Amino acid sequence: MLDDYNEKLAKLVVNYSINVQKGDTVTIDGGIDSADLVREIHIETIKAGGHVVHVRLGIPGTAELYFKHAQEHQLNYVNPFSLEMIKKVDKMVNVFSSTNRKALVNVDPAKQMQVNEANKELRKIYFERSGSGDLVWTICPYPSPAFAQEGNMGTMEYKEFVYKALALDTDDPVAYWQSVKEEQEAIVEILRTGKELRIVGEDTDLVMSIEGRGWINACGDKNLPDGEVFTSPVEDSVNGTIRFTYPGIFMGKEVENIWLKFKDGKVAEYTAEKGQEILEKVLEIENADILGEVAIGTNYGIQKFTKNMLFDEKMGGTVHLALGAGFAEIGSKNVANVHWDILKDMKSDDSIIYLDGKEIYKAGKWLIP
Repeated sequence: MLDDYNEKLAKLVVNYSINVQKGDTVTIDGGIDSADLVREIHIETIKAGGHVVHVRLGIPGTAELYFKHAQEHQLNYVNPFSLEMIKKVDKMVNVFSSTNRKALVNVDPAKQMQVNEANKELRKIYFERSGSGDLVWTICPYPSPAFAQEGNMGTMEYKEFVYKALALDTDDPVAYWQSVKEEQEAIVEILRTGKELRIVGEDTDLVMSIEGRGWINACGDKNLPDGEVFTSPVEDSVNGTIRFTYPGIFMGKEVENIWLKFKDGKVAEYTAEKGQEILEKVLEIENADILGEVAIGTNYGIQKFTKNMLFDEKMGGTVHLALGAGFAEIGSKNVANVHWDILKDMKSDDSIIYLDGKEIYKAGKWLIP
């Protein structure tokens, strides 16, 4: 069953997620361990009539050594070729793989943030083109053993987990994700009519305005696997508290038992059982103390926390909030050099989401449409 992983995923990526058309320019990025999948995506792109203009296979250890040896002018360097590419390319595929999930865990976070700051213009162009639809992108996973280890699974067990999360075990994965799109659109249509969202649960009572903000139906056309609906709340409207069930993962480091209190849109108080200093550093980043996203996971085929937000944030029966950058295409005005997703379980009986005072979600299940 798993032997067709690369072929089925490549067809899903090219023919559904980025929908390559004749003449489209396409870039493909991945780690060297994902070369077989990158090759299949390359082949499918050619079959669809696209032009593969750039392929990059990351070599293990290069990022770690870069931060060890890079001088100040190199940390501040912006690659002009990357900048031109992001201005002009039509479609982008990022194959998410890893040979060592802890490769950068001991790298000075200040250096990593310095590189992020240097490349803010590149990210700005990326988000602007993505928001307008001028640039189409997707992220898809390669089941690297490093991910399996981090998720406390065997290599083959993890590959089967990923296979099912992507719906590659169905007869027609494209048809499956198209059906998810239709089902979630009915929910999103209701959410778009709301003005206020309230999330209640353990140590949690958080209220925010969503008036005038759009909702995104995440159904496999950006992230694979997918399954969530999300918005960016009105920046100064968030008030109350929330305790996150799962650890936040920031630059490979875990921050456990995070509790936040918001007042008029900003984090006013915060604690963490482990990694308090990391939480403090994040909140010192400009506009990182403002919520850029609130989302509800809808993929009930994912029920195991793996420390990989590509999967975890889609977990059915959860919500996640992101500190920092919001989504301009749905009305967000918050600009930051960080977008940090943190996850909360909502399956207990006292976990409820209200839309304009009406229960729409309880104990991990929708009460609408």
